[in-house]
Amino acid sequence: MIAHLAGEVISWGEHRLVVDVHGVGYEVLAPLSTTARLRQGEPARLHIHMLVREDAIHLYGFLTRAERDMFLLLIGVSQVGPKVALAALSTLPLADLAGAIQREDITLISKIPGVGKKTASRLALELKDKAVAITGPASAGRMVAGAAPPTTAPADALSALVNLGYSKARAESAIQAVVTADATVEELIRKALVALSQSG
Repeated sequence: MIAHLAGEVISWGEHRLVVDVHGVGYEVLAPLSTTARLRQGEPARLHIHMLVREDAIHLYGFLTRAERDMFLLLIGVSQVGPKVALAALSTLPLADLAGAIQREDITLISKIPGVGKKTASRLALELKDKAVAITGPASAGRMVAGAAPPTTAPADALSALVNLGYSKARAESAIQAVVTADATVEELIRKALVALSQSG
């Protein structure tokens, strides 16, 4: 089983990476919280979960062990697959996600794409006591290991959007429209992508 990859990012997308490890390219699926912190041509060290199915083998990569642990908790819940788990980690910063589960905040959990109130309730019920072991008490704050300091978030988000193919001018405009003082890189990218899709 592959548990860790260290190499160069040779292909980069919003939720997909190809990491070259000694001449072998590994395709890795990852949440926005991970891809937002990586760039094509730069080194990457990823915690990996390898999922083997009858018709495919998928690698899921995360910058921090805590994110991988949360991913494993999420896919362990009935009717929650890898796609929804990645969406959860892409929609909410890890500390916010864990906090929402601990507080049983069904409204916030339901904002995750593919998660309705029934699934949100199941997540809160089954993971309430387990989520705290990953990030600590919800009151511990929003910043977690691997998250960018707020002061660098706009620049990192801009770089990520340009790497996705948006012009620098459009990306800057979208980020300026959604930026807040405490926004993380992931939040800025997610909101900017929504703004860009609406503007055509």
